[in-house]
Amino acid sequence: MSVERNEGAVSRFVERFAAQLTEAGMQRMASRVFAQLLASDGGAMTSAELGEALRISPAAVSGAVSYLTQVNMVSREREPGSRRDRYVLHNELWYETFTRRDQALTLFEKTLREGAAGLGAGSPAGARVAETAAFFEFLQHEMHGLMDRWRDHRATLDLP
Repeated sequence: MSVERNEGAVSRFVERFAAQLTEAGMQRMASRVFAQLLASDGGAMTSAELGEALRISPAAVSGAVSYLTQVNMVSREREPGSRRDRYVLHNELWYETFTRRDQALTLFEKTLREGAAGLGAGSPAGARVAETAAFFEFLQHEMHGLMDRWRDHRATLDLP
């Protein structure tokens, strides 16, 4: 059974979600390209397809894709039998994103603990930095449990 796409609704979704990503700190054009890829049935598009769908220049697509590739949200693949690249969303994108964030939290926590020791645990700055380290430690612990619960929950969903 084929499902009809409402292109107007798709476009509104792309722009709305892109605006939310931009407000959360992502580059504006990267947000739009990411949202467009997310809304595509195949999760992959060429530069020309992205430019046409978003009405942006090839240079804008290139800059956005460079950013998204750098932060590991998309990858570049060669179209079979062609010299054109396709930009593809990673599988389990959100899981991978949060896993990488966890690695950063580990590094932050280590640096913060060292900083707290150097500042002196009894000083106001040392106590503030130690509390920040404890927060990151707590966040990491909760994140591991959350990811485990997500995998269990995802298995119960009726998703393709």
